[in-house]
Amino acid sequence: MSNIKSKFKKGSALAYVLVIMSAVSIILVSMIQYVVSQVNFSFNRLEREKAFQTAEAGVFFYRWYLAHQVSGKTAKQIKEFWEDTSPYPYGVDSDYIGDFSDPEGGVIGQYQIQTEKPEPGSTIVTVKSTGWTLKKPNVKRTVQVRFRRPSWSEYSVLANAFMRFGEGTTVNGKIHVNQGVRFDGVANNVVSSSVYCVDDPDHSGGNEFGVHTHIDPTDPSPNCSDPDVVAVPERADVFKAGRQFPLPEVSFVGVSSDLGFMKTEAKDNGNGIYFNSAGYGRHIILKTDGTFDVCTVNSYNSTTYVIEKYRKTSGGGTCSSCSGQCLNNYPIPDDKIIFVEDNVWVEGKIDDKKVTIAAANLEGGSPANIYIGMNNSDAEKGHLLYTNFNGNDIIGLVAQNNISVVYNSENILEIDAALLAQSGRVGRDYYSGNYKNTITVNGSIATAKRYGFAYTNGTGYANRNLNFDNNLLYYPPPYFPTGTEYSIDLWDEL
Repeated sequence: MSNIKSKFKKGSALAYVLVIMSAVSIILVSMIQYVVSQVNFSFNRLEREKAFQTAEAGVFFYRWYLAHQVSGKTAKQIKEFWEDTSPYPYGVDSDYIGDFSDPEGGVIGQYQIQTEKPEPGSTIVTVKSTGWTLKKPNVKRTVQVRFRRPSWSEYSVLANAFMRFGEGTTVNGKIHVNQGVRFDGVANNVVSSSVYCVDDPDHSGGNEFGVHTHIDPTDPSPNCSDPDVVAVPERADVFKAGRQFPLPEVSFVGVSSDLGFMKTEAKDNGNGIYFNSAGYGRHIILKTDGTFDVCTVNSYNSTTYVIEKYRKTSGGGTCSSCSGQCLNNYPIPDDKIIFVEDNVWVEGKIDDKKVTIAAANLEGGSPANIYIGMNNSDAEKGHLLYTNFNGNDIIGLVAQNNISVVYNSENILEIDAALLAQSGRVGRDYYSGNYKNTITVNGSIATAKRYGFAYTNGTGYANRNLNFDNNLLYYPPPYFPTGTEYSIDLWDEL
């Protein structure tokens, strides 16, 4: 009996041992599996991070590639680069594969680049870069970036010469002036200058800050040799988003070559409509039906810029208005250019169109001007208007010399456009005793010389509203002058 009990006890002990060993084994296996899974997870996470860094390396490589291909090139050369098929730009026709190396020079991964080249007239390039490591080629990360060239239409006002914005001016958009600015209005975005000190030409006295105001209390005088001596007041009542100076200068030199490119595109390459020099220029009336009327100017008042007579399209004779035998009608070249080898008077309204109108005499003679604000027609009484403010409507005006508001402009005038005066100024001449109420520019202004729609004695427009059109940031007017350096302005992981 005792032997049976002893065997029973031994069997029970063995069973307990087996149960315990099984439990321990299960726990150990689970722990090992957990440890292995954590190691694999950490390894995969490390490889995923390396894959992401490899994808980023592809983006930085493409930025380097673009800098070496287009930096310092003309608009024509940049266009030719993107249209080249022998060879295609990297990533356009087929994916580009590049190696990613560690600091010691060994290849640790690869990236695959796919590129969407810019649409005609656009400055945007979209690049998608997918990266992976050689150890884990199936673990991939993808980033997509948008490269963009800065456009001259990115500022509410961009000026090469000293500028003065008087009381009654409200600006909603960035302002940059190469030679200093006096601002006495209200700026709802940053005002900047390329100089730290400026000698304000409108009065005697010492130097002032590159961006300064005379709204009470007047800014203190700066120490031009040591900027740290005198603090720049905040003045949030005037500069609601602040002021910055000095910043790098924006050069106006390259616009002349862009005008030549515009002419070639319109005249020879089928990307617009070209008008030669005839009479004193053309009067263009944009229409919401997708067309524009055009008449040749036979005579005009050189002081007021008011058109007096138009030339008939055939035979001799003139017309007193842009109509009848003096008028031709054309489709608006969408996303293209209307180039006139002479002066241009322009008005009207567009609907779902993007167009740039350029006036330049590149064959010799006086530089061409653009005149706006006429109210001697039945169109929009001198206004230049959009139907849509969602980016579907874009107008660019590029003048070799001045863009001028005429003498008999509307008392309340609206201009929806990006305005660029390459060697002259955007503004209105001084007309003694001629008082106007309000001018509103919804778009941008770039002017080589000092701009102005009003004068200190009150003549001109008492109220000046300059509103930046945000659509111009990514979709400038067709063939509008741009910078040559691509920068990243949008980054996302897919």
